[in-house]
Amino acid sequence: MNRNLSKTLKWISGGYEALLGIPFVGGTIVLSFAWTPLALALALHIVTLIFASKEGTAKHGSVMGIITSCIAWIPFVGMIMHIITAILLMVDAYKQEDLDDQVVDTQ
Repeated sequence: MNRNLSKTLKWISGGYEALLGIPFVGGTIVLSFAWTPLALALALHIVTLIFASKEGTAKHGSVMGIITSCIAWIPFVGMIMHIITAILLMVDAYKQEDLDDQVVDTQ
């Protein structure tokens, strides 16, 4: 199965988590939209987890994202969790990109 979809979803969800992790900006976004961005992040992480499972790629970033979306309503804890989750997702996507490049080089 093509691994590009889970890689793309990891980059998107990682960027979204990074946005929500910016001090004051992320909190303002979440509060001004009545916590809807957390529900959107939860849905995005679940979809990413499903595709990562189907494609056999790393899932820990998406699992951490699901946990983050559930507890991010707590001030400061949410910000730190968003930052950690963003890093995990982007590292996963980058490593997946490296693995895809190595597979192409050996063929």
